[in-house]
Amino acid sequence: MTTISKVTRSSLDLYFRLLKVLLTLLMLLMIVPVLLQILSRYSGIIPRYIWTEEIARFCFVWIIMIGSMIAVREESHFRVDLLPQPETDRQAAFGNLIVHVGMMLVAVVFVVYGYEFAEFGFRQHSEMSGINMLSIYVAFPLAGVTWAVFLLERIVVDAKRISGLGDVSRNHESE
Repeated sequence: MTTISKVTRSSLDLYFRLLKVLLTLLMLLMIVPVLLQILSRYSGIIPRYIWTEEIARFCFVWIIMIGSMIAVREESHFRVDLLPQPETDRQAAFGNLIVHVGMMLVAVVFVVYGYEFAEFGFRQHSEMSGINMLSIYVAFPLAGVTWAVFLLERIVVDAKRISGLGDVSRNHESE
């Protein structure tokens, strides 16, 4: 593995770990407004807060998008088997390449239309909390860019496996 490959792999691994930490923090953060909402609704101990539902929803959007980024890197997203089971590693790599290129097209759609969506969000503010909606809508193009980067990593692995240059292992960490 070349130095550039090692640096790239290390950078992607660091970004991946950061995404996992952010996902965990957002899940913990989402507990607060949901708990406040439950307590205010059923106990009467604390007043009803209108903003809690909105903040929980915003956290949920980010949790979904960051979770999808992690799933693309781990290849833990769902798959539909349309192609016959491959008999060789080269055929498996070719099938994976087809899947990864298809996913890349979806990533490009998220980048292009997500950018427009984020621009729209820049001009919008949340009614309850006053948060600029860009902070929520930017999750979509960011997810598309992250998917594309992680998919490029997988496409390189697929190409190496097809050409016979890569490790036969399907796990990106073993190469």
